[in-house]
Formats: sequence, C-alpha cells, structure tokens
Amino acid sequence: MPVAVYILGLGIFAQGTSEFMLSGLLPSLADDLGVSVPDAGLLISAFAVGMIVGAPLLAVATLRWPRRTALVVFEAVFAAGHVVAALAPGYGVLLATRVVSAIAYAGFWAVAAVTAVSLAPAGAKGRAMAVVSSGLSAATVVGVPAGTFLGQHAGWRAAFWAVAALTVLSLTAVLAVLPGGRGTEAAPPALGRELGALRRGRLWLAFGTTALSFGAVMASFGYLGALLEETSGIAEGWVPAVLSLFGLGAFAGLSVGGRMVDARPYLTHVIGLSGLVAVSAALGLTATSAPTAVTLVFLLGLAGFLTQPALAARVFTIAGDAPTLAGALNTSAFNVGITAAPLLGGLAIGTGRDYASVAWVGAGLAALALVAVALAARLDGRAVSTADGGAVSAVDGGVVSTVAGSADSAVDGEAGWTETRTPGRTPQRSKAPASASST
Repeated sequence: MPVAVYILGLGIFAQGTSEFMLSGLLPSLADDLGVSVPDAGLLISAFAVGMIVGAPLLAVATLRWPRRTALVVFEAVFAAGHVVAALAPGYGVLLATRVVSAIAYAGFWAVAAVTAVSLAPAGAKGRAMAVVSSGLSAATVVGVPAGTFLGQHAGWRAAFWAVAALTVLSLTAVLAVLPGGRGTEAAPPALGRELGALRRGRLWLAFGTTALSFGAVMASFGYLGALLEETSGIAEGWVPAVLSLFGLGAFAGLSVGGRMVDARPYLTHVIGLSGLVAVSAALGLTATSAPTAVTLVFLLGLAGFLTQPALAARVFTIAGDAPTLAGALNTSAFNVGITAAPLLGGLAIGTGRDYASVAWVGAGLAALALVAVALAARLDGRAVSTADGGAVSAVDGGVVSTVAGSADSAVDGEAGWTETRTPGRTPQRSKAPASASST
C-alpha cells in the first residue's frame, strides 16, 4: 500500500479526534463560557451539520483542483479554525469555528477517499479505504481519550491547540509525500459527468445503506457512556477504558473488512450487518450485566466497522469515472447516520424506557440496512454459480448478469455500463456496447 494512503489516514486521525473529543469536554467548556451543557452540546450538532453540507459543496467547488492542493487547503482551514477556537472569547465564535472546521473536514474526507482509491493497486481499493477509515477508529482509541485528558488537566483550549498542531503535522506530510496532479483518471473531472452519475438509482440505495449502517452503530454508541454507568453499573472512572474497547473493535473490524471487501463485497456487508443486529439485540437484552456489556462494546465496534470499507467501495464502483461527488455524498450519508440515530435513540429513552432501549434502535436500523443490501444484490442481478467453471445467466430489473467460473459481469441497461467482478479484484466498470452479450 502506498505510504500516501497512510498519510491520508493520519489526516483523518487528526481531524477525527476533534469530531468526537468534545463529548468529554462539555462540562468544563460550558462552565468556562457561561452556557448550559445542552447549549454546549450544540457544538457537536453544529459539527455534524457542517459535515453533511460541506462534503458535496466542497467536492463540487474543488472538482478541478489538484487533489494535493485541495487536501492541503482543507487542512489549513481546519487548523486555522482550531487556532481561532482556542482563542475564542465566547460561545458564538466557538460555534462558528465548529461549523467552518466541519466543512473543511468534510471536504478532506471526500477528496481523501477518492485519492486513496486512485493510489491503491488493483485488488486493494477496499483495503485502501480501510486504511484511511482506520484513522477515525484510531482517533476513538487514542485521540479522543488523550484530548479529553488534556482538556481536563490543562483546560479545553489546550485540546484545541493540540488538534491544530497535529493537523499541521498531517498537512506537512501530505505536501511531502502525496504526488501532485490529478492521479490516474482516464478523463479529467467534469461536473456534468459527476451529476450524471447521481441519476443511477443504485447509487442512492448505496447512500441509504451507508446512513442506516452507521446509524445502527451510533444509535448505541451515542448513549454508551450513560448505558454503562446507569444500566450496567460500571463506575464512571472505567467508562473511558471501556469506550476504548469500542475503538479497538472498530480498528479490528476495519482491518478484517478491508481484506475481505475487494474479493467478497456482499459477504462483507452481510456478515457485518448480521453481526450488528445480533450484538445490538444482545446488548438490549443483557445490558444489566457489566461483564457482558463490556464484551459487547468491543463486538459492537468490530461488527459496526467491518462493513465500512464495503460501503465506500460500493459507492465508488457504481460511480465509475465520476467518483468525487458520489464519494462526498457518501461522507454526508455517514454523518446523516451519526446525527439521526442518536435522535431516534433519544425518542426511545423519552418514552420512559431505559438506556438499553437504544440498542434495539440500532438492531432495527441494522436490519433495515440488511434489507437494502439484499435489494442492491437483486438490482445488480447477481447470479449464483452452481459449479466451478459453469455459468448461470439472469435478467433482473434491467440488469443482465453472468457468472462464469470465478468471474461475473453485469450490464446496467439504463446506464449503459459493464461492471466486471472477479474475486480478489476490485470490480471494473467500462462503457457497454449497444448490444451486450455474456461470455
């Protein structure tokens, strides 16, 4: 894997730390700024909204920029936003910096994903996405606890200074390691082609799957601290350590999913989402047992993040030669899940149920994501090979699919593209001739 892909993961680690560390700094921050804790909590919501809006807007605005230039600009804005935040005289300025920083982070995520896929060798595109995404899981394991610790002992402003410094380090590495230019695209980017890709219904189904999948994780994770303390009876001082187990599970899930996705994308989806349904349901049933809850926190991270490389790879496969805007909207879909799922969990708690009820919300969202994956497989017209070397053809919903030995191909009649899938390699898309035939 090219070193540049790991550098992109470092950028996600630096900025992802800021995304989540605020939850541990809210009491001290609220006291210092003279606002209530719920008002301080709006800083988290503002960041999520900035991510949702910023990803597609910046993807379009910087479409023809060299990718290294775009990444450096985004990180520079993010670092500057955190310097201003560390010096913020009041709540209003801090709120504005959270929105600006989130927009820049969203732009970085979108371009970093496309860049990682373009730099990765054939058959390792999904693994490249796993490497980039692992920056976020590393942030939950190391960055967030470290930021919270620093904030508790040196003040919340120190945590913002630390994130700014780490982002500058990442920016310097991007300048030093990432190649300039546009990468390996066969054609220069064009807004019309990027918008045209959005007419593919399968792409929007993929976005929905992303939102449901990550929402299923965040429904439980958003209330995990309260669940562990109030329902499982775990002492407050042990909660950060238990939450780190979630991050370790997420890292393991990304590692396994990244190695599976290029050869078995649908199997990766099914294993991860089925596991997420089972783990969430088990948490809902056994949350009162502290040892069981601790184990399930690790498994929640493992199952929840195992599907993440497959979600991104699916979008880039469908988007073909128009990946930038599609990748950006997938970033937005992740953040829709991050924003909406805790709200659904809050509604469950608001009906008088205990914190374990949020796990059932997660199980329901994961089940819906499984339905979406099944629908995607049907729309793809995937055929099942009955024997090695044999071939089975099927026409399903305007898609002709053939399996021959170890490879299969699909022709999307509406879009006019051929997609060839071979185990161990990333699906390849090419323009289909006027009359497609299976071989």
